[in-house]
Amino acid sequence: MSAIRLLVLGAVRQHGRAHGYQVRNDLEYWGAHEWSNAKPGSIYHALKQMAKQGLLHAHEIAPSTAGGPPRTEYEITEAGTEEFLRLLREALTSYDQKMDVKSAAIGFMVDLPRAEAVSLLKERIRRIEQWRGSVTEHYVPEEGPEQLGHIGEIMNLWIHTADAELAWIQGLIGRVEDGAYTFAGEGEPFVGVLAEGEENPYATGQRHPEDAS
Repeated sequence: MSAIRLLVLGAVRQHGRAHGYQVRNDLEYWGAHEWSNAKPGSIYHALKQMAKQGLLHAHEIAPSTAGGPPRTEYEITEAGTEEFLRLLREALTSYDQKMDVKSAAIGFMVDLPRAEAVSLLKERIRRIEQWRGSVTEHYVPEEGPEQLGHIGEIMNLWIHTADAELAWIQGLIGRVEDGAYTFAGEGEPFVGVLAEGEENPYATGQRHPEDAS
């Protein structure tokens, strides 16, 4: 799974309606440009592609009095919301080594009901344990990596990574079950997006020409 679709759909959904620079600004504010492929070019490309696919509705806004091209604002459609939730559920349960998908899933998990988020995280644990079992059919951690030569260090890394994630997810589930964070349907959600005109302390570049005002 590519994290960019989940990230862009989620950012637009949180705003309700947003132009490309706002989406880019939010993703940089979340640090996504550091841990994912959410770079300016891929963000604008994803917005345009998902508008063509009917996941986003593109509104053309009149240019400012200062001139410049019209600015496009995007709004998530019903199909886009369904795709966002599908991607989110898949990302919460699918075990892989990609930090971007994992991070995006945790960033949006509160868009789901609390009980569903816990259920999906428990399913993730089951899948990690299943995956770990498939590795240990060929590699016995207690015997050390040397049993397979230096290649054994690869499986040793996989096992340590899986064990660390299992411990982290169990801790996360405990915090969520104890009432941490505000999930869907529980009240006013945490707002993690920048308001129009709010300065982004993590901005890395200039506005895209399409978004000039």
